[in-house]
Amino acid sequence: MSEPIKEFTTTVPFWQPRIAPLELEQATDAQLEAMKVTVSNTKIGAYTLVLALDPETLQQRTPLFNGIMYSRGGLSRAETELGAVAASVVNKCIYCAAVHADRYNQLTKDEKVMDSIFESGEEANIDPRQKALLDFATKLSKCPSEATKADVERLIENGLSMGEVLDLVLSASLFGWANRLMHVLGDPLPQD
Repeated sequence: MSEPIKEFTTTVPFWQPRIAPLELEQATDAQLEAMKVTVSNTKIGAYTLVLALDPETLQQRTPLFNGIMYSRGGLSRAETELGAVAASVVNKCIYCAAVHADRYNQLTKDEKVMDSIFESGEEANIDPRQKALLDFATKLSKCPSEATKADVERLIENGLSMGEVLDLVLSASLFGWANRLMHVLGDPLPQD
């Protein structure tokens, strides 16, 4: 078995669960119902199959995740992904950082922002709006009380509405929880 990946990457790793995922053919009606609310129309991944072991939680988690990450209006999809990456970097969640950096890159067609964040962290050389987003989401992820009124004002000065600021808070907060769940349930491994 490969060793878990320890460095940030925009190449999405394989996620290896530490506990046996639900076997789809053995799923209860409640588990099948909970898995219907996933975003993807592709195969059900190991992460969802692990979460389906607790169908009630999965049924609550997925609409919350979808509402924050894929809702229309408010913060752009790319900037929502940037908030997820910022939290994932703080929490050292290699898998989530890779998935959401890859999505950011796909949406923006620009890999320089994520490369700079992964190389330099909070000192990333990115445009002022991106930097304001990164700094605010990073502060929220490290210690929420470090994010101040001045940080919100900086976001507004960089063109964000209060609704967009709320979306950034929700994205970073969601990944404060999601990253910890990923850490406990599995490991990011190199793709074969």
